[in-house]
Amino acid sequence: MIDTGANKRHSYTMTATPTPHITLVTLLDQFIRELDKSPLTIQAYRVDIRQFITWLMENDCTATAPAQVHRTHIAEFLKFLDTEGHTGTTRARKLVSLQVFFTYLVKEGVISHSPAATIDSPRKERKPKYFLRPDEYNRVLAAAGAHPRDFAVLQLFLQTGIRVSELVAIQLKDLDVVNKTLTIHGKGSKEREIPLEKKAMQALKSWLVVRQVSADQHVFLSYQGGGLSIRGVRKLVDKYIHLAGITKQISCHGLRHTFGFNKGAKNMNAFAIQRLMGHERMETTRIYVNLDTDALRPVMEATSL
Repeated sequence: MIDTGANKRHSYTMTATPTPHITLVTLLDQFIRELDKSPLTIQAYRVDIRQFITWLMENDCTATAPAQVHRTHIAEFLKFLDTEGHTGTTRARKLVSLQVFFTYLVKEGVISHSPAATIDSPRKERKPKYFLRPDEYNRVLAAAGAHPRDFAVLQLFLQTGIRVSELVAIQLKDLDVVNKTLTIHGKGSKEREIPLEKKAMQALKSWLVVRQVSADQHVFLSYQGGGLSIRGVRKLVDKYIHLAGITKQISCHGLRHTFGFNKGAKNMNAFAIQRLMGHERMETTRIYVNLDTDALRPVMEATSL
């Protein structure tokens, strides 16, 4: 609860009376202390809100307290960021930081309403989705052909479309060799079962034959015998993309896109792709599915009533 020093026995949640004598800097410090978020998220909020306060002091020295901050201040701040070359994605994130901060002040009774509540989020730019053609990913696989672990990692990315965080989390118990399935521990502790096709299954078997004995139960191990890290897998992918002579900006996520786009090109339906890739929303999956008229014509003919 915010302490104004005026009357410690009364909380601001009991009154919506604005308190202009408490500075934004003081309130930011308390807001940060009470945030129950990850260190990176807390740091992002601190930087974003402090940047706004600094801009505010430089452009309107009379607005030092939250009750003196108006919607126009925040709108002008976002315009300023635009002129400074900040992307829509960055501006949208900074707006969210301000909305969370001012919502907190409303709940604490410091202000009656949030000046950021009705600001429209800046339009986020669509990042290009880089993926590999069959001839390109075959070159990548060929570059790793003599290294069973690395080959299995790349093959699993390409044949299942899993995330790098999901790949490093796979343990031996998640692999069902008899039924040829893999249990994936996805976002939000959600599990999904993926059927493994022949190439992925063979690559995993070849790796497990030479996998070193270790108390660590992760399928993919570093050369020190512990589970591979996300950073280690990213370096592995970068290495073979370079060896294959690929100049596209392909990361682990690019291999995930490769799975999605190639499955969509082979007419796998959006619901199947969504389930395999673990997307929560269909909107995320739709980029992989070709829905133009020419692509729909064969489906219409095949399903004619």
